[in-house]
Amino acid sequence: MTEFRPGGFQMIPPVIKNLVIINALVYLAEVTLGPSIRDGMFNLFALHTVQSPLFRPHQLVTYLFLHDYRSFAHILYNMFALWMFGSILENYWGPKRFLIFYTICGIGAAVFHLAVLYPEMTRYIDELQLYAPEARDAIAHNPDYPLNSITVGASGAVFGCLAAFGYLFPNNLIYLYFFVPIKVKWFVLGYAAIELFSGLSASAGDNVAHWAHLGGGLVGLLLVIYWNRTNRRNFY
Repeated sequence: MTEFRPGGFQMIPPVIKNLVIINALVYLAEVTLGPSIRDGMFNLFALHTVQSPLFRPHQLVTYLFLHDYRSFAHILYNMFALWMFGSILENYWGPKRFLIFYTICGIGAAVFHLAVLYPEMTRYIDELQLYAPEARDAIAHNPDYPLNSITVGASGAVFGCLAAFGYLFPNNLIYLYFFVPIKVKWFVLGYAAIELFSGLSASAGDNVAHWAHLGGGLVGLLLVIYWNRTNRRNFY
């Protein structure tokens, strides 16, 4: 058994480094360029439900680089987890395969999230039919209308990294709060259970995309199982 203990940012492989830089620059733009530009960024690049007139296919990828500008912790935790688990995977697989993995997990998380949201958003489509035609379009394009709610953040892709790390290195140790040792497999299973429970019991005020997290983790797990199907020697 090998141990994995999070340290400083001594070794940051190229894809991880560039992902962190891009996310940081986008977040800086969100908090400094003013509400009009920020709203435009979110309308164009954040993930919208497929029923929204603001939905565009490229949002399945671009939402990964946006974060909640009201919470520095959102991007901080995501980037730390991306480095913590993703850097090991990138060093293990190489930059090209890791970037493919990260992108597929992000898209998978988005698709899973949109599939769960679809029935909920249907009622807003029905509600729009109650308005006069001249008002319907204006309401449908209003960013504050629930149909146009957005999802942002790299969490889904990061959960894919976490799932892959847990599969490849299940008996490695991580240190919760830098002091409490726990095997990665138990950490991943526990985190997944919490997300599942939170997704099933989510209240109206819960703005965390639990199903995107689970979707990204599931896609990451299935992908790493497929890639590793003939190479069991690398299962620690």
